Amino acid sequence: MEHQLLCSEAETSKKAYQDPNLLSDNVLRTMLRTEENYLPSTNYFKCVQNEIVPYMRRVVATWILEVCEEQKCEEDVFPLAINYMDRFLSVERTRKTRLQLLGAACMFLASKMKQTVPLTAEQLCTYTDNSIRLDELLYMELLVLNKLKWDLASVTPHDFIEHFLFKLPIHQDAKHIIRKHAQTFVALCATDVKFIAHPPSMIASSCVSAAVQGLHIKALDERFSFHNITHYLAKIIHSDPDCLRACQDQIEALLEASLREAHHTVSTETKGLEKEVDLSCTPTDVRDVNI
Repeated sequence: MEHQLLCSEAETSKKAYQDPNLLSDNVLRTMLRTEENYLPSTNYFKCVQNEIVPYMRRVVATWILEVCEEQKCEEDVFPLAINYMDRFLSVERTRKTRLQLLGAACMFLASKMKQTVPLTAEQLCTYTDNSIRLDELLYMELLVLNKLKWDLASVTPHDFIEHFLFKLPIHQDAKHIIRKHAQTFVALCATDVKFIAHPPSMIASSCVSAAVQGLHIKALDERFSFHNITHYLAKIIHSDPDCLRACQDQIEALLEASLREAHHTVSTETKGLEKEVDLSCTPTDVRDVNI
């Protein structure tokens, strides 16, 4: 007798329901206590690297972000990949010609950690325009694992966002749009070297605060206003409100600069000449880093 399977594969992976127990104060305290264990060195450009400079990191980080967006990766894949890359560069001197290879390996590992269906090695080689070989990527993956001592459970700003949203007295419908804006700000911070020195909890709280204030979201509690959200989040992460406000100012300045740059890029592009984009390349060209 023929038996028919009652399950079928879907194109999109299913996500588990959010466990409210993971948003407890105990979990948050543990994250705050351990986040410093995963911070990269703030001065690795001077003390460790002799070829790689900040602008090269930005180019490769932007390329990683574009690949993640093209492949519709989970939101936390990108900041996790950047954390791996910064931690690796903090302990291992790397030639600039191998920076994109390192970025691809870190993205490979982050997608394995956070996705049901991770990126494949073949896909990542294709995104480098086949400038790296499959065996090189697999070797770099093992090297990264070795240098990070196989400790890949990094705490990133993305991990804190849900905790802060859970605590804020804001209508549930508004939290979705706040979450998307905060995640965008986190990704923007990950591309800028100035935020390496900030702990993930400070970046996340600044991003959430900037999103709430920028969107003019009203709180359910009338005593809660835009002005005291910084103090509220600073109290949660045991930080100084002035430090948190300074970090938020940096994020808003970075966002403004990014929007100006994007507007300038669009205005200078030649219109009417549409080119077919191949899977093998993304808008960011990293060849100047590899030379």
